[in-house]
Amino acid sequence: MFDARTYELFINGKWRAGGSKATLPVINPATEKVFASVASATVSDLDEALASAERSRKAWSSRPAKDRGEILVAAARILAEKAAAAARDLSAEQGKTIAEATGEYARAVETLEWNGRNVEELSASIPLGPNRMIVPEALGVVAAFTPWNYPAVLIARKLAPALAAGCPVILKGAEETPSVAVHIVESLRQAGIPDGVVNLVFGIPVHISRHLLSSPTVKVLTFTGSTAVGKQLAMLAANNLQRCILELGGHSPVIVCEDADLAKAIPAISEYKFECAGQSCNAPSRILVARSLYEQFLSRMTDAARKIKIGAPDDPATEMGPMANARRIEAMQRLTKDAVDRGARIETGGTRLDGPGFYWPPTILTGVPKDARVLHEEPFGPILTVAPFDTLEEAIEEANATEYGLAAYFFTGAADAQQKLINSLSAGAVSVNYLKGVSADAPYGGVKQSGYGYEGGEQGVRSFQILKMVNGLSSFG
Repeated sequence: MFDARTYELFINGKWRAGGSKATLPVINPATEKVFASVASATVSDLDEALASAERSRKAWSSRPAKDRGEILVAAARILAEKAAAAARDLSAEQGKTIAEATGEYARAVETLEWNGRNVEELSASIPLGPNRMIVPEALGVVAAFTPWNYPAVLIARKLAPALAAGCPVILKGAEETPSVAVHIVESLRQAGIPDGVVNLVFGIPVHISRHLLSSPTVKVLTFTGSTAVGKQLAMLAANNLQRCILELGGHSPVIVCEDADLAKAIPAISEYKFECAGQSCNAPSRILVARSLYEQFLSRMTDAARKIKIGAPDDPATEMGPMANARRIEAMQRLTKDAVDRGARIETGGTRLDGPGFYWPPTILTGVPKDARVLHEEPFGPILTVAPFDTLEEAIEEANATEYGLAAYFFTGAADAQQKLINSLSAGAVSVNYLKGVSADAPYGGVKQSGYGYEGGEQGVRSFQILKMVNGLSSFG
């Protein structure tokens, strides 16, 4: 079990309660019971975070890139040492299994380390030929807003490149999973991050976003979350022309061609879809199967979904834990009912499990009409739709028939089909015979209503830099 605790704010190098002493409850989704609380920031707290970040800006941006990198690498090492305990905290807050939480922390460590080891190269001047070069400079104070579904990965993907680029950060952690932000920020503190360079706040999201983005101190907004909230934040950021990096919703298709190896495709789809109870923007949500394979695929996919062991996230035998909160259960009920009312059929799942906890089983829907909400709204849960197609052109048209464009997947060994799908699918990332998370060295971003800007890799660091053009040099060494 986990002892009750209160997670605090981190402002100007110190952990402390919010100015009003108000707190918000943290609920264990497996029991539906409050087991911790998190401090809630006041306007005064936010102003202090802004001021401390701005005070630290010049010294941090002018600090040698090598020094900034060493702090990130040291923080990665410290976080790795506490990852086992941190994973247990994350599992209790969010509902993902211990194995999933442990894997997520490993990715966060990788991200901190990659940015730390590459910061010198990405901060160096870039020659453009005789008498010209580009000088990368830090943009300024960053406001980073992170969600509860993959908090360790997404905090690292925002903090690490911003800090590497020389930008102080005000991090708004998710109130549902506060321990993650606390563990990562504490690792940076122990690694020697100067006071004010990282500030952590929690509280009422709309109050925090409005206040931070109304300040001209903030130069960059980075956000991962729903498309609706991303648009609201972008409108707020427009008033001060703050640069935006937005990773928003997804509704990812998987195209299974007639030559697909089902022995590989079905386990890959099942594992990636039902990880974190399907609460991922990248998770596949619409499966399109060549008609010649449809019945076989549906039977085997349904069987795989039924075999997934659902249970307490801290049980080593559990393969899928609860959803994160009651809102997600309500969304699953609404989307399933709407599809069935319009004529869809439930192959498995479809009903909340009895007992305490926000448990929803893997659910597969077939015969879903094109106007059903589940084909247009991001499910963000363990619901899959499966439908047959007759031609590759038909599959591509259906795969692109949403407003989202974050990720797309397909299975085929045919080189011509692979090239056609790569060129035709409207998504920021396309995976061939493969479903996995994004590595630290790879840029990632969406198209259409899935956002803009990039996180990860070189482009992730460049998102927080001004690329200053220098002309007319008498010499360049």
